[in-house]
Amino acid sequence: MKQAWRWFGPRDLVSIDDVAQTGAEGIVTALHNVPTGAVWPPDEIARRQAEVATMRDGTPSGLVWDVVESLPVSEDIKKKKGDWRAHVEAWRKSLHHLADAGIDVICYNFMPVLDWTRTDLAWRRPNGATCMRFDLLDFAAFDLHILARSGAEQDYDDAIRDQAARRADAMSDDDKKSLAGNVVFGLPGAAERFTLDDVRQHLAEYDAISEEQLRAHFVDFLSEVVPTAEKLGLRLCCHPDDPPFPLLGLPRIMSTEEQYRAIMLAVDSPANGITLCSGSLGARPDNDLPGMMQRLGQRVHFLHLRNVRRESVAIRGSFFEDEHLSGNTDMVALIDAVLAEEARRRAEGRADWSIPFRPDHGQDILDDHGRKAQPGYPAIGRLKGLAELRGVIAALSAKRVA
Repeated sequence: MKQAWRWFGPRDLVSIDDVAQTGAEGIVTALHNVPTGAVWPPDEIARRQAEVATMRDGTPSGLVWDVVESLPVSEDIKKKKGDWRAHVEAWRKSLHHLADAGIDVICYNFMPVLDWTRTDLAWRRPNGATCMRFDLLDFAAFDLHILARSGAEQDYDDAIRDQAARRADAMSDDDKKSLAGNVVFGLPGAAERFTLDDVRQHLAEYDAISEEQLRAHFVDFLSEVVPTAEKLGLRLCCHPDDPPFPLLGLPRIMSTEEQYRAIMLAVDSPANGITLCSGSLGARPDNDLPGMMQRLGQRVHFLHLRNVRRESVAIRGSFFEDEHLSGNTDMVALIDAVLAEEARRRAEGRADWSIPFRPDHGQDILDDHGRKAQPGYPAIGRLKGLAELRGVIAALSAKRVA
């Protein structure tokens, strides 16, 4: 398991110098400055590689850009409208440029409108740490009373509607503004930000797109790009929906093992793979993460290891980002399944036997509160998570050798 670290570029408040001290072996990053739908130019890729490889004083960092996260898929591609054909071609050209640069793992997602959704980006825990949280009642208050989405009432039962109304009534204007900003925050470091009017426009355009249609659009997209990736020796890996249940009336197609299996079979190529995110998938009680790794592991090309604590047994419920070895996912069992898959690949002689992972998210602790890095991406909180994961890997690996 290759230990990687997500870095958002030169503006990231966790610098390459900082990352070099964590013991991470590689970098996960993207060209956040390039607009969605545009080609990633070779010179921009080379510039980012140089930034990763160099510390502030000009000495080598010892780090390399190993994984792309993310090469964004435009809304036009997802909706199959407007400039979608040009955007697909730009995506394919970007794959060529990344292959030329020696980067062969590309993470992306196919989530409509918002890349991830939280209602609180700094929820205080009893020990003073803060973390990201999804509160279903806060989200319902946003959906029903701030965004005021048409038809939203049909998505909530009477009890949730009543509680959401009371919660919205108790909010100040600043509270509502803060909640709306958290919900539409989207992907940290992305080149674009959505306003509420942008969200309303996108939602209106998705009204006519069912889950089946979105899945068909996804398969059509993969049918265009996977042959290119396979020819170039690249591994594409789709990140799951976050959270993995329907929101805002939008279709969700990458939330369960069954949905992943359907996409893997629809475009059956080793280049069409999975980003197994234990936090995103773990927000659903019916997702068995160690079992998914055992059954789908052959196509897992990248791992996000984090944990969430679900606050109900419902499929759609509140949750928060817990410590890496806490939460509802059995992280030890998951890592054991990853090591078993790596051993199987190594026995087969696969060049990609070592699966890159990163400690995803983390609670803000200690000096993280003053640094105020990207929400969910603190320096010390992630380092704590990486250290814990590293310990589990070392213990399980030693046991296998013995």
